Amino acid sequence: MLALERQKKILELLSIEGAVMVSRLSAELGVTDETVRRDLEKLEAKEMLRRTHGGALPMDEGSYELSLEKRKGLNVEAKQAIAHKAVQFIASGDSVFLDASTTTFYMAKEIKNMKNVTVITNSLRVINELAGVEGIKAIAVGGVVSNNQSLVGATAENYITENYFADKMFFSSKGIGNATGILEGNEQECYIKQRMIANSRIHYYLCDKSKVGRVGYMKLTAFDNIEYLITDAQFDEELSGIMAENSVEVIQA
Repeated sequence: MLALERQKKILELLSIEGAVMVSRLSAELGVTDETVRRDLEKLEAKEMLRRTHGGALPMDEGSYELSLEKRKGLNVEAKQAIAHKAVQFIASGDSVFLDASTTTFYMAKEIKNMKNVTVITNSLRVINELAGVEGIKAIAVGGVVSNNQSLVGATAENYITENYFADKMFFSSKGIGNATGILEGNEQECYIKQRMIANSRIHYYLCDKSKVGRVGYMKLTAFDNIEYLITDAQFDEELSGIMAENSVEVIQA
């Protein structure tokens, strides 16, 4: 397959799926990872996509968040593994905040098998998963329903600030940077998560490897505001050092 044909195929997949990963592209196109990276570099130079750690996103992805349905299809195995590890830190009697990320949606599927756990969330998907489950109290914050099936806005923010407190919080974000901390690409979701962080004692950041080095335009929180980072990524020496300096325990999923 010629380079132009490969690049056309890459753009087609990007348009359909909302994101592409180097590993999948190399298998689909029958070329090496290095060849795919060169194709992505050329397409980025033409401003036809934006490269990320391990893949690429549309150029205009920074102006909106991928829909939940699309995000659910990305890095599924990694997110399920991270969710499985995260649930091990929830004990009977705990109250927990879950954000509206896809990883916490996978957590909810496992929380269903637990007893005496209170879940407070702005995710309609999590609420639907846990509603009516014996032994689980599911609390939805009020607010406006977003395109990502989450509850956002001032009402939701105030509900959390004034009424809800939790032992633990589990959340994800758009990405992390060595110098920038934890980043978000959606203002409304960012404000919700910041209030959950403020009203919880222990914070677990759920970070699959696609988020390492990925840029978001809004700072969610600094590394020193989290106690645990659960990931499938292998951090470089610099990022590992930053985690150690901020007393963040990195847990491999």
